[in-house]
Amino acid sequence: MPVRSPFTVVWDTEQREMLRQLARSRTAPLRRILRARAALAAAEGLPTAAIARDLGVHVATIRRWRKRFHHEGIAALEDRSRPGRPRRYGPEVHLAIVATVTSAKPATDSQWTHKAIANSLESYGISASQVGRILAILDLKPHLVHGWLTRPDDPDFHKKAAEVCALYLHRPTRSIVLSVDEKTAIQARSRRHPTRPARPGDVERREFEYRRHGTAPIIAALDVHTGPVLVEDITRDNSAAFIRFLRQLDQATDASLTIHLILDNGSSHVAKTTRTWLAAHPHFVVHHTPRHASWLNQIEIFFSTLTRRLRRGEFTSRQDLIDQIIGFTLAYDDEARPFRRIEPKLMGFLLVGRV
Repeated sequence: MPVRSPFTVVWDTEQREMLRQLARSRTAPLRRILRARAALAAAEGLPTAAIARDLGVHVATIRRWRKRFHHEGIAALEDRSRPGRPRRYGPEVHLAIVATVTSAKPATDSQWTHKAIANSLESYGISASQVGRILAILDLKPHLVHGWLTRPDDPDFHKKAAEVCALYLHRPTRSIVLSVDEKTAIQARSRRHPTRPARPGDVERREFEYRRHGTAPIIAALDVHTGPVLVEDITRDNSAAFIRFLRQLDQATDASLTIHLILDNGSSHVAKTTRTWLAAHPHFVVHHTPRHASWLNQIEIFFSTLTRRLRRGEFTSRQDLIDQIIGFTLAYDDEARPFRRIEPKLMGFLLVGRV
């Protein structure tokens, strides 16, 4: 026969009802729910082993709870105080840190640091390392920043985006579709000492210091439906340079073709002189991307490819940089293919996601 516990548990009607509500709770801590169920089962006279089996806890735990219920009553449901040093920085310190970090910037820095927060809370006697631990607990990261662009309202956003995407998917009859833009401030730099090439067991090594040899802006036009790119060196990014490039496109294109230009809203593209020139050449049809949506212009993909190509390059002069850009473009055109088209349904999803 099972040995009966010497600690009897008795509850009055009000206590039983309170324990039943706690035992059925979906929001109370699990440890309190288990203790409430154990208290009810003990009052019904169930053996300790049976209670432990039903609740999935150790028999020694149920014995300890029985003893507490017998001596302390309902108070036994609460957690016992744990050993160790008491908490030094309570909720008021956490709130002070949150208030400090989410308030104005510090007077002598552009962002809050652990040391700056600790100094501003000097009255609490908290260290910078402790500030870091509390910030980690709060998931508060004053050292990080996420940027965003407040895009001005463009009532024709969807109309312009759909127009550009339609040109990507379907070329109009007797026409050519060109994606045009400028890339400015490409730096011509060379290392102060020669780069050491890679060899077995050792990666390429290059000098940290470099010399500047100026910058080189370029303008480029991508044939959307065949892939080749025309790149031209320009000295300044203005409407005069843009119009010279348009004249070059005009001379290089069959006069019977309509030239559809996909442009962003850069100053050289919307200048009065540019609009006057385009009005005098009606076979140029301009399609502007929505404001702050130059990502919709395919020439940006080529510029990204060019940037990766030039990233580890060394250029002894501005002209050397231009020559290498032209050389890369000619090699690119030899194997040029149009960028992979996105299915119309996916294109619509893309536009919704970008708005």
